Amino acid sequence: SLLVNAAGQPRKEKVKLPSSLQGRQPNSIPNKKIEDPVAGKVNTSSLATTRQHLTGFHLIPPRVMLGVLKEGCTYAATVILKNVGVNFSRFRVKQPPPQTGLRVMYTPGPVAAGLQVELEIEIFAMVIGGEDTGGLEEISHDIEILTETETLLLPVRANILC
Repeated sequence: SLLVNAAGQPRKEKVKLPSSLQGRQPNSIPNKKIEDPVAGKVNTSSLATTRQHLTGFHLIPPRVMLGVLKEGCTYAATVILKNVGVNFSRFRVKQPPPQTGLRVMYTPGPVAAGLQVELEIEIFAMVIGGEDTGGLEEISHDIEILTETETLLLPVRANILC
């Protein structure tokens, strides 16, 4: 029951449903898309009721934690962008500002249903502020991936050792 916790006592706060059960992905902003009359559609009866779950991409992993990095070095991580829809879809990555030290390398083009592309997240570890931060500076940026149906946010976190 949602009214009691695992110990059988009444809950103090309301249970929050995960975003996957609410019908949307975590860290995503839905686009106001007008139905494209040219795009191919699947009209089978088994797919007629679950239209909203037939498009989109999933990020694997959903966030990038790079840990502690040495200043002046370049590091890279790979993220997979998988098309979980039934039609091919397009995407593009909004490149982060240069002062973050981040860069995303990928091959543009359509992604067929069920296939995936690799996004290479590259970071040049540099300290921006001149003040003393105790030896560590935290870098935090959300990379925007613009798809046909939504904008995915890929959080990238790292600590740079000064």
